[in-house]
Amino acid sequence: MVENIAIIVVIVVFLYLLLTGQYISSLLLTSGILGIYILGGMSLLNGFLQSEPYNRAASYALTTIPLYILMAQFIMQAGIVKDFYNLVFKLSKGKTSLLGVLTVFLGGILGAVSGSGTATAASLGQVAVPELKRRGYPDGLAGALAASAGSLSAIIPPSVILIIYGVTVQISIGTLFVAAFIPGILMMLVFSLVTVVYLKMYQGKMELPPPEVEEQETPISRYIIIIVAGALIILSIFGGIYTGKFTPTEAGAVGAFISLVVALVLGKVNKSFIKSSLIETTKVTVMAMLIVIGASLFGRFISLSLLPRKIIDMLGPLMDYPVLLLIIIMLIYFFLFMFIEGVAVILMTVPVLLPILTAANIDLVWFGILVSVICTIGLITPPVGISVYAVGGVTKIPIEKLFRTSLVFAVVAAVVVGGLLIAFPQLATWLPQTMK
Repeated sequence: MVENIAIIVVIVVFLYLLLTGQYISSLLLTSGILGIYILGGMSLLNGFLQSEPYNRAASYALTTIPLYILMAQFIMQAGIVKDFYNLVFKLSKGKTSLLGVLTVFLGGILGAVSGSGTATAASLGQVAVPELKRRGYPDGLAGALAASAGSLSAIIPPSVILIIYGVTVQISIGTLFVAAFIPGILMMLVFSLVTVVYLKMYQGKMELPPPEVEEQETPISRYIIIIVAGALIILSIFGGIYTGKFTPTEAGAVGAFISLVVALVLGKVNKSFIKSSLIETTKVTVMAMLIVIGASLFGRFISLSLLPRKIIDMLGPLMDYPVLLLIIIMLIYFFLFMFIEGVAVILMTVPVLLPILTAANIDLVWFGILVSVICTIGLITPPVGISVYAVGGVTKIPIEKLFRTSLVFAVVAAVVVGGLLIAFPQLATWLPQTMK
């Protein structure tokens, strides 16, 4: 009886804080503390408050987060994103469809060397959208394309979503990174196909620029440096983890070091560069840690309230139909990712779903990849698609115009990639099985 009262009170408080726009870390912390207090009083709450925050924040697995964020900051501050896009622009040779497809793959590459969806989307919004518009792309398509390409960092390693999921369910982050490789490629292919179809629809309505469109001249040596650097970073992360040479943390450290060396070679390192990189890394890391601590206490309440067991009892008939159960869970995730930041959704829901997934004999690595795909889609889905807002903020394109197009990218990716992963789980489980 007490458990039921605690669950109802916490849900009401949770929704109230969510609707009033509180930070997600405060929301989780408040709900968790309140729930534990109702169930066990002050003595139980004191016990958790004295140990839980430190135990969670001191987790070695979480050291990957600041390293990958630092790597992303070095890349962004050095202007490598703009250089990559200038290279893509030259490779397209004025072909409109090729430029769009290359923009998607550039988003995937930048996701692999930065791990930050919002930063990648904002950067593509600054450098890619103007060029796409000059090549005749409508505002909505150009912005949605940049947002979709930027969102790929949720599935392309080193994804912070995968790191948080791995820590929460206590499985190898390296295994998750390798498992995400094929689904990440599929997402890029689907976004590219949607872009091509859109361009076919707009054919004849697009105003192409005169052939003498000026292009920013960049030394060939700079292109060589950024290509070599990008290849080294991707090899250190994918190759190092896949072959067992590096742990995910070591791969992040190597990637950050390579990014810093490249910035030095390009002459971008100065006091402002170091200061900005460290400040932004600290901000993001502290935000992630606060969410982890809040979610940890919230997760303790979930366990004490026996909520997972109650849900399993309610879903009893569905436990024999794992595909139907998965579809329901994915629809819930799709809804949550529309409104709440991805890391928070993972930390809130996984403690509840873990016993259900275990009872249904669902592979946790495969499930993590499926959730990351849904998270990628959530970044471009209204009403709170973070990547879309990032692009809208830097391009001043109306948000409703961006969402009208990005929603199509999201729905097609959900049906195709989500459907393929459910029909063929080997897409996510095969590569990890071949790891050394």
